[in-house]
Amino acid sequence: MNVAREVEAARVDGPPPERVWYTAYGSNMHLDRLNSYLAGGTPPGSAHRHPGCRDRRAPSRSLPVELPGRLYFATESAVWTGGRAFYDPAPPGRTRARAHLVSARQFSDIAAQEMYRDPGADLDLTTVLRTGRDELGPGRYETLICPGALEGIPVLTFTAPWAMGDVDWAEPSAPYVRLLAAGLLECGPWDERSVAAYLARCPGAAGHWTPSRIEALLGPA
Repeated sequence: MNVAREVEAARVDGPPPERVWYTAYGSNMHLDRLNSYLAGGTPPGSAHRHPGCRDRRAPSRSLPVELPGRLYFATESAVWTGGRAFYDPAPPGRTRARAHLVSARQFSDIAAQEMYRDPGADLDLTTVLRTGRDELGPGRYETLICPGALEGIPVLTFTAPWAMGDVDWAEPSAPYVRLLAAGLLECGPWDERSVAAYLARCPGAAGHWTPSRIEALLGPA
């Protein structure tokens, strides 16, 4: 049975890891969309073409996981015309996500593309692995987070530098909610009712999206 793994709290010392779990909580939970970051290309629903990674191979494994903290929606996406997904590891709660096992070099290139930088430079992961956090810049996805490890391999993601309560929440658009729901369903352990209830509780979506409205998005187009 495919079940979500809970990330173990851990800090990683020693030499830089060759592999990491890039853990997506937003649109890159969906493997087709992630492939645009890995192999290059324009994902469905977007006009932006990603250059891709130096290493264009698919993840060797992908696992559903739950991270400590909360998912919320804020700012406004130029692609989706609504709130973007962000992750705050501090508040009580659990965030559903998908951990992709990739090389540290691939993670560096994925992060660069999310930061609107050119891929090609390896990130120094020393600080985030030692402390759990490293702010590389003020941008929306320029803060690295290491909430722990899976199977002894560090779990890494990126988010905004601010806390969930320090920014105005924003309602996500229907296409974005549909994509996140599809990514969660593709992971395996959650059904439509559970996914709809989870997304409807997230700040930014709560009060705008009900579970029944989200479930209706998942029917035939």
